[in-house]
Amino acid sequence: MPNGFIVINEKDWEKATPEQRDWYIYSTLQAMNSRLKALEKKALFDKVCAFLGGVLGGVAAACGIKLSSGS
Repeated sequence: MPNGFIVINEKDWEKATPEQRDWYIYSTLQAMNSRLKALEKKALFDKVCAFLGGVLGGVAAACGIKLSSGS
């Protein structure tokens, strides 16, 4: 099961019973769901980091302008 996904080939799929096929599909969808949740959480983290970086950059620019005009 590389990277959390169930990987089967055509021969295994053809030999599988309908219950096994249903389980393969269900397991794969659950793995995809957990990965999407992790990506969505990461997107929020990335947005927060970008916001904080913008704030710090704005403060640094304001301080730089104030220091250069005060000289």
